[in-house]
Amino acid sequence: MSQTTDAPPEQDAATGRAPAMTHREILESMSGILLGMFVSILATSVVSSSLPRIITDLHGAQSAFTWVVTATLLTTTISTPIWGKLADLVNRKLLIQLALVISVLSSALAGLSHTTGMLIGMRALQGIGAGGLTALGTILIADIISPRERGRYMGLMGAVMGVGMVGGPLLGGVITDSALGWRWNFFIGLPFAIAAIVVLQRTLHLPARTRRTVKIDYLGAFLISAGIATLLLWVTFAGDKFDWASWQTAAMVGGSIVLLALAVLAESKAAEPILPLHLFKNRTLVLSVVASIAVGIALFGTSVFLSQYMQLARGKTPTVSGLLTIPMIAGMLVSSTISGQLISRTGRYKRFMIAGASILTVGLVLMGTIHYDTSFTLVGLYMVILGVGVGMLMQNLVLATQNTLDIQEVGSGTATVAFFRTLGGALGVSALGAVLAHHSTDLIVKGVAKLGIDPAALGSSGALPDLATLPTPIRTVVEEAFGDSIADLFLIAAPIALISLVAVLFLKEVPLGRRSGIEQLESLTAEEEATTGAALPAPVPHADEVDEPVLGSEDDKVEVLDPR
Repeated sequence: MSQTTDAPPEQDAATGRAPAMTHREILESMSGILLGMFVSILATSVVSSSLPRIITDLHGAQSAFTWVVTATLLTTTISTPIWGKLADLVNRKLLIQLALVISVLSSALAGLSHTTGMLIGMRALQGIGAGGLTALGTILIADIISPRERGRYMGLMGAVMGVGMVGGPLLGGVITDSALGWRWNFFIGLPFAIAAIVVLQRTLHLPARTRRTVKIDYLGAFLISAGIATLLLWVTFAGDKFDWASWQTAAMVGGSIVLLALAVLAESKAAEPILPLHLFKNRTLVLSVVASIAVGIALFGTSVFLSQYMQLARGKTPTVSGLLTIPMIAGMLVSSTISGQLISRTGRYKRFMIAGASILTVGLVLMGTIHYDTSFTLVGLYMVILGVGVGMLMQNLVLATQNTLDIQEVGSGTATVAFFRTLGGALGVSALGAVLAHHSTDLIVKGVAKLGIDPAALGSSGALPDLATLPTPIRTVVEEAFGDSIADLFLIAAPIALISLVAVLFLKEVPLGRRSGIEQLESLTAEEEATTGAALPAPVPHADEVDEPVLGSEDDKVEVLDPR
């Protein structure tokens, strides 16, 4: 099977290579990519403010709420490296269009769910499409924009993320509170997906790539998927369905370790491994992976429970719940835009990543101090701080990694960082969801007992409560229980965020490259054509392998020429 590609752009007569894309051409190409990213964000975020209502209407328990989120993260985690590897092998435009179709059709099917089981299944399918959009959007941006210039366009990416993450919950809340009902949340992405497919087809033009025989590493994909899935299932069920120290724990953890060990063995022997092991010789990638796991746990593992805080601890509607998350998204948008502009201007990114990791940790600590009656002004301020930290750190981890990758492995390397970030998020949601379920239940039982009410009278179904139906004294107990329990989740995540700070401190800052992926590919193709019938030149060393002279502090580094 050979790769199919778009027609290459016209070549420059003097150089024989495609000329650099103009600002207008970049904007045209980015329009489709960003619209695809918007669809992915919208499909996920539109239900975030509605999930407490959805789970209550479907008579689901806290575990169902957790698994609606975890199922998507699980399949996104598993599929991201597969999409990334495919991006290095076959037509990237076709792949992102396929991911769009999978993401939105599965979302529409989720809207037809009548049980939490069906909802979880459709959300799992949706995660496969989300994995493609997560990996391919970033890869395609690297194709058309050089690392040094990428900050100029951070504002556009930040705006799309901001509109999707703010507009999604708001739109979902309005739809849920309207006569349409929450099911229409899952249908809203269809017109946007169709528009994204059309725009991508018309505006995204990639050069022809070297023909390669496509060999999918099915064994590696299966072993990685099975190992990660087993680990997540253990985190979810331990302490609930069985004790942490039990034969089930031994079987599941042991089985996961064996499966992942076999996956490493399979990847070391595969012709086209899903996760190329030699990438882990790249110091920047390894440290970015460590930081991304911590960011995933700290961010995704806590932010998904904000809607529960707003609705179950503060008694707000889904619409108001969406409005109250704006401060966090605003912090992300402003910090990612400003830091991106400064990175493009100075070429320095490490200082912003250190600041981001530090601010993220502080934000989590502050969020850990909230209660069910904390002033919304104070909660909003804490969310701004949390958002600023994320905005300065998360995307720059990908930027730092892409800057050191060979052009032929940008897909796999980018997807590897995204894979571990999503894995951290999935583990965080599963583990923290279990903590929330147990802690809130204990606090509710103790609270109603103090009121002189037999806890058994509340039932033992574990279903999320509908505050509107509860007597005022019991409602106060429930609000206090969820407020304190969710605050504890942020405190648990704070020391984990410190790991990202340590990883970033050890990161070696490498001068940002000034050539886009398309320009590097054209250069590589020209070299191969020039050496037809002769041995190819020695590979250019990764930027990560080039020594930088250091004089005094980091600010005194002598900037060397871009090795590429």
